[in-house]
Amino acid sequence: MVGDAGRTELASSLEDGAKNLYQGLQKVTQLDDHIEVYPGAFSGSVCGRGLSGKPTSTIGFEKRYNQAMQFDNEKEFVEFMTTNVPPQPEGFKEMRSTNQGK
Repeated sequence: MVGDAGRTELASSLEDGAKNLYQGLQKVTQLDDHIEVYPGAFSGSVCGRGLSGKPTSTIGFEKRYNQAMQFDNEKEFVEFMTTNVPPQPEGFKEMRSTNQGK
């Protein structure tokens, strides 16, 4: 996502999803700063709290300005991602079931 890291509870619990997302972001931060990012959701979507309307970004820009990418430890990241979560989107239960392969 551009400007945020997205929702964490669409495939698992809010906390487990945040822990998994933290591990994934640790890998993303190792990529070169010039690599472009193409988001799957934009500003106004319920997929995140701080989503940008920008159609693209770079790893370097996100590492510098994306609040979700400012955490050096998992506990603080999980606390951040599980606070002020947007309302669940319409069809949440069906999305979660599909994401879980059910």
